[in-house]
Amino acid sequence: MADKKLTKDQIMEAVETMSVLDLSELVKALEEKFGVSAQPMVAAAPSGSAAASDAGNNDQVSEQTVFNVVIASSGANKIAVIKALRELVPTLGLKEAKDLVDAAPKEALTAVNKKTAEEAKEKLSTAGATVELK
Repeated sequence: MADKKLTKDQIMEAVETMSVLDLSELVKALEEKFGVSAQPMVAAAPSGSAAASDAGNNDQVSEQTVFNVVIASSGANKIAVIKALRELVPTLGLKEAKDLVDAAPKEALTAVNKKTAEEAKEKLSTAGATVELK
């Protein structure tokens, strides 16, 4: 088999002609082949600074600044919860959002700041889900 290298422009042209379903299958195949995820990474606080602040403040209780938003129960109106979840995580597809809601209790957002976590809890609770911040 001869090595034929595609240029970036050729790959982009091929992607432009693909259907959404084909693109979804391509992304999943790439994730499996290379062991990666198309989900956006959330930056966590550097562990070195956290250790330094813990060492200096042993007698003070530090306030939690990073939260995980967990859907404990989807409630009666799963469709509204799925819509709210997709608003919070725009990269999440419909099937992935449905699977996440059906698999409750499950983390919806990981390592987010307090404001984002509270907004997500409010939005998901309004939609009918039971939400916990951890």
